[in-house]
Amino acid sequence: MPASITGLFAEPWALTLLKVIAVFVVVMPMVAYSVVAERRISAWIQDRVGPNRVGIPFTNIKLLGLGQPLADGLKALVKEDFTPGHVRKVFFWMAPAVAMVPSFVVLAVVPFGSMLGSQKMVIADLNVGILFTFGIVSLGVYGVVLAGYASNSKYSFLGGIRSTAQMISYEIAMGLAVVPVFMLAADPTWQKGLSQSWSVYLEGAGLLNLSSVIAYQSDTLFHWLMFKQPIAFAIFLIAIFAETNRLPFDLPESETELVAGYHTEYSSMSFALFFMGEYAAMIAGSALMVVLFCGGWTLPLGDFFNTPAQSLGQGLVHIGVFIAKIAMFLVLMIWIRWMLPRFRYDQLMNIGWKRFLPLSLANIIFTAIVLWVLHS
Repeated sequence: MPASITGLFAEPWALTLLKVIAVFVVVMPMVAYSVVAERRISAWIQDRVGPNRVGIPFTNIKLLGLGQPLADGLKALVKEDFTPGHVRKVFFWMAPAVAMVPSFVVLAVVPFGSMLGSQKMVIADLNVGILFTFGIVSLGVYGVVLAGYASNSKYSFLGGIRSTAQMISYEIAMGLAVVPVFMLAADPTWQKGLSQSWSVYLEGAGLLNLSSVIAYQSDTLFHWLMFKQPIAFAIFLIAIFAETNRLPFDLPESETELVAGYHTEYSSMSFALFFMGEYAAMIAGSALMVVLFCGGWTLPLGDFFNTPAQSLGQGLVHIGVFIAKIAMFLVLMIWIRWMLPRFRYDQLMNIGWKRFLPLSLANIIFTAIVLWVLHS
């Protein structure tokens, strides 16, 4: 390789750009095939045949319908992007992008692997990663609200209003649910026995760094915070369903009541961007669940899986483990959609304010008392 190219990839900005491209190349097919998985799993649950025909064009090779995302994407591209005359055009065009971009930005601070060479497998290893995550995730609702406002449709407007009230109902509890996670990860006692590889990996990590949460969970299976913090795990998991507008909390869309909710007036690629944003949000939410509660890229099966990589192969295996855990949460989210009915709106508000908020506060107090007793 020419020295100029080698020198280019030694630049921090070039390495960051390479990570961004790699994440995008992996996430976009995951978005596409999450749709296929949704349709096939729902077909299996309802005892019918899902998409199984689209394969290689001009041949009889059907590939079990795995060409369906390509056909759907091509259809969205060639359809007319119709803009109704009664909409507020600037906001109408902005809304799909505003709804999609936050889901991808969140992935910038998620550690999707340990090390490849001397590079940590995270785009931006921020010391305040969880605060950044919640700040960006909260922006997604603006796309929904803009779509509801700009469409000048009563169905879209009701969907936008529902999304606003839904957000303030679950996001407070979701934020409080992760406080005990970082209370445990910030405890200095568990860090005393860290190996040299972990010390290098966590060099400069702050109290709210997502990598430190993974390190805390790396020892054994029961160090995973889904076992140590089951209440926080349950609250965060249910809040992720509301965050991604998935059943049983798909009230902003609610096809049986609001036609298609906030994206009733959208078509072609504008509608596809909302669709992509929803599935990208599912992937981002699943990634956060894996990092915060399921050990991140680690497995309690020895040093090969639960310490930062010392070789290229080990680093690639860690990335594979992380993706496999995300896939398990995606299947769970898809399965739940086709098994549970939609909550009424008053039930959603009741769960958020009267159940989850007091429970998350009680969990913080209980965790603080336990840590105080253990260190006194």
